[in-house]
Amino acid sequence: MITRRSALSVTLATGGAALTGAGLTPLLAAHVRAQPATTTSASSANAPAVVAVPEKFRRPMPLLPEKKPVGRAGKSDVYVMTMKPARAEILPGLTTDVLTYDGHFPGPVIRARSHRPVVIRQRNRLTVPTAVHLHGSSVPADSDGDPMDVIEPGADRVYHYPNRQPHAPLWFHDHAHHLEAENVYRGLSGSYLLTDAAERALPLPRGRYEVVIALRDARFDAQGQLAYAMGDRGRNTLLANGVPYPYFQVAARKYRLRLLNASNQRRFELRLADGSPLIQIGSDGGLLTAPHTTDRIALSAGERADVVVDFSRYPVGTSVVLKNTTGTGPAEEIGEILRFDVVRTAPDPSRIPGRLRTLPPLPRPDTERTVVLRMDEGGEHPGAYIDEKEYDPQRVDARVKFNSSEVWTVTNANARAEHNFHLHLVQFRVLERAGRPPEPGEGGLKDTIHLAPGETVRLQAVFDSYRGRYLYHCHMFEHGVRGMMATMHIQ
Repeated sequence: MITRRSALSVTLATGGAALTGAGLTPLLAAHVRAQPATTTSASSANAPAVVAVPEKFRRPMPLLPEKKPVGRAGKSDVYVMTMKPARAEILPGLTTDVLTYDGHFPGPVIRARSHRPVVIRQRNRLTVPTAVHLHGSSVPADSDGDPMDVIEPGADRVYHYPNRQPHAPLWFHDHAHHLEAENVYRGLSGSYLLTDAAERALPLPRGRYEVVIALRDARFDAQGQLAYAMGDRGRNTLLANGVPYPYFQVAARKYRLRLLNASNQRRFELRLADGSPLIQIGSDGGLLTAPHTTDRIALSAGERADVVVDFSRYPVGTSVVLKNTTGTGPAEEIGEILRFDVVRTAPDPSRIPGRLRTLPPLPRPDTERTVVLRMDEGGEHPGAYIDEKEYDPQRVDARVKFNSSEVWTVTNANARAEHNFHLHLVQFRVLERAGRPPEPGEGGLKDTIHLAPGETVRLQAVFDSYRGRYLYHCHMFEHGVRGMMATMHIQ
């Protein structure tokens, strides 16, 4: 079992340096080496030197590979997946060591159906423990990927996903405590698209016109290796499906873009460079009740958005850039993500209905509770807390009655630091943000939500699926590593 003492031992041994690849991932580095910082900010003081960001829009954005089941067991689709080291050409001409599911960086896409169970045998062939969490899923506690319930190197673990929930764009990632931030940073994440009959009946873009795009940031050292430092706000290279600043060729028709923010901590605010509209049709927990036309999509770490872009408004030969308008770093590095190139015409039978789904009315809550997120702002080793307590896997922080509905008031108590909030097991509804009703993009089902400094959100969830212990935490991974996690017991 991973302990706080064992995971932090390298930090203490090196005089309080940031947790590095050498500290937590011995597969990739054998010794702790102090490297010069390239910025002077406190959050990046231990960040290693970096190579220049590559030239933009020179490489195509790949489609993520789809994982297929190896067979059936009863009513379940059976998958076998291997976590293993691999090498990827992320930067042109350089080879980068990565941690992968099945050798893919980023991980593959699993397409599942509601009420058709999935069983996955996860084989850990890395040199570090792992725990696989299917983010956004309603699963039994022993398949939730608890941070302390790890798969040791060389071992296998079977996860059971009943898929009793409605459609949702889920994703899976490592959750081994004190290791998850670096393991995910080095590649351990993938997508799991759960669909149902109601979603499939809609005339939305599909097939080659439905594209999963995993977004994230990274920093590379002079040898082209992923450079990891805890809390590094100087990650200066943006990746889409594992490629820095790619282009993606599209037809002049509608596309459904399944966007995932797979970053450790970076928040994106996405816009088309020409200001054209984006039509958001879904979020973390599936489709919204109605489409929402907007000029921007904001995604904190772990959040997803389902967006339709109609490229028929552009003549063939046109290019339009997907921009990012928030976050730390110079605009020439973090201000653009990918470029869409309109290269052909194509028939388009798809359309966006005015009504996408119906959500049941919220029941009268059985109880209310408050949650306060805070981390130390300053100091070499800032702590991170929920309700002024660091995570203790032996402690139950909230006892929830099975089949009850609760309203949670969640506050970011920091003056400068952003957080976000993720509940395991359930999708929730946002009741208020800063005392106001949620914007349309947050009006559907959610499992992760951003909180600006000083901000409060009110959420409501129904705990009617499984009993057991589940986490709630900040999904900026490096805040969770520092202690911003807690346990609820549904009983």
